[in-house]
Amino acid sequence: MSTATTQGGPQLPQERRLVTEIPGPRSRELLARKQSAVPPGIGTTLPVFVTHAGGGVAVDVDGNSLIDFGSGIAVTSVGNSAPRVVERVRRQVGDFTHTCFMVTPYESYVAVCERLNELTPGDHAKRSFLVNSGAEAVENAVKVARHATGRPAVVVFDHGYHGRTLLTMTLTAKNMPYKDGFGPFAPEVYRAPLAYPFRWPTGPENCAEEAAAQAIDMIEKQIGAEHVAAVVIEPIAGEGGFIVPARGFLPRIAEFCRANGIVFIADEVQTGFARTGDLFACEDEGVVPDIICTAKGIAGGLPLAAVTGRADLLDSVHVSGLGGTYGGNPLACEAALGVLETIEQDKLVDRARHIEEVMLPRLRALRERYDIVGDVRGRGAMIAVELVRPGTREPLPAGPVAARCHAEGLIVLTAGTYGNVLRFLPPLVIPDHLLEEGLSIVERAIAAASTV
Repeated sequence: MSTATTQGGPQLPQERRLVTEIPGPRSRELLARKQSAVPPGIGTTLPVFVTHAGGGVAVDVDGNSLIDFGSGIAVTSVGNSAPRVVERVRRQVGDFTHTCFMVTPYESYVAVCERLNELTPGDHAKRSFLVNSGAEAVENAVKVARHATGRPAVVVFDHGYHGRTLLTMTLTAKNMPYKDGFGPFAPEVYRAPLAYPFRWPTGPENCAEEAAAQAIDMIEKQIGAEHVAAVVIEPIAGEGGFIVPARGFLPRIAEFCRANGIVFIADEVQTGFARTGDLFACEDEGVVPDIICTAKGIAGGLPLAAVTGRADLLDSVHVSGLGGTYGGNPLACEAALGVLETIEQDKLVDRARHIEEVMLPRLRALRERYDIVGDVRGRGAMIAVELVRPGTREPLPAGPVAARCHAEGLIVLTAGTYGNVLRFLPPLVIPDHLLEEGLSIVERAIAAASTV
C-alpha cells in the first residue's frame, strides 16, 4: 500500500480503513462537546474528528482512515501536510510569528506578491496585497474598483457565492443558509443571469449568447454602464453547484467591461491554484481579469488570501486605505511559497487534468445508467454531479447520497442553489487507487438512491 510522507512525522498509509461506524464513539463524544461549546450556526458536514491527514486520506480519533474528496473545500490541494509547506512553516515559526506587515515588514510577503503578479493572467503591470480570507479579498477588490472608478454599482450573477461578510453576503445569490435573517444588505448590488447550460430554458446551445445578452441588457437598462464600478464573477460557480458557464459567456462579459470602463473581477477563491487544470480557471478561455481574488488553495490550509490586479487600479488607493492586522501573516506567506513550489515542481496542473480524465468518464457512465444523474460537469479536480428526479429536471436533494458515501468512509461535499449537487474536490496529490475506490463508493451510493 502506498504511503504519504508528512515532513517530520510518520507516513500515512494511503488506504480506506473503517474500524468503527462513521462517526465512531470518540468522534461522537467530541461532537457532544462541540454542541455544548460551539453555536449551532457553525455546521459540520461529517462529524469525524481528525488527528492526521495527508495524501488522499484523513484519519480520525477512532482510527478510521477516510478517502478525502473534499480537501477542506479546495484548500489542501497540495495535501494536508505537504513537505515543502511544513518545512517552511516550521522554520518560520521558530523565527517570528507576527510583526504586522504594516508596522515592520518582512520579505516573504513581498515574495508572495511578486509570484502572484508573475503567475496570474495577463502581462500588464500588476500589484498584489494580502488579506485573511476569500471574502475579505472580494470585499477589498470591490473597494479598489469603486475607489478607482468613482462609481457605486456592482454586478454579480445568479448562483454566485462570494463570502459571509455584509458586502460579500450581499453579492452571494443563495438565501439559505448564507443570507437568511442577516439583512439589511449592502446597497448598489445588482444580479444578472448566469450561463447555466443544464438549466438554460432554450437549451445549452443558446446559453452563452442569450445569457450574455440578458446580462448586458440588464446593466444598460437598469443601472447604466457608466455607473458600474465592477462585475464580480466566479469563472466556475462554486457553492452554486460547480456550474461551468457556457463557453463564450465569460469572454463576452469581459469584453463588455473593457469597452465600458468596468473593472472585471474574477473570484478565483475556489478555482485557483491548479484546481481546474489551469493555474487559474479564467485561463481556459483566455480571459484576463482586471483584478483576481485568490484564497483557499493558496497556502495549504493556513489563512491567507490575495488581491492581484492592474497596477493603475491598485495604485489609485491612498496610503493606509488597504490592509489589516493579520493580512499576510509570515507563517501563511511561507506556506504559500511552499504551495507554489509544490505545484510547479510536482506538476500539479497536469495532475489536475489527469484527475479529470479519471473522474469524468466514470461519472458520465453513471449518467447513462441512472436517471437521477441529470448532469456531470467540471474541470480538473473540480467535478460535480447534479441529481434530479427521474424523467425531470426537478432537483433531487444530494444529502442522502452524500450520507451513504460518508458511511463508507468517503468525504464528499454537497452544493448547489437547489441543494442537489455532489461536488468532488480531491487533493491533487491523491493516489489513483484512492480516486478509483472513491468513485466506486459514489457509484454504489447513486445506485442505492436510484432504487428508493
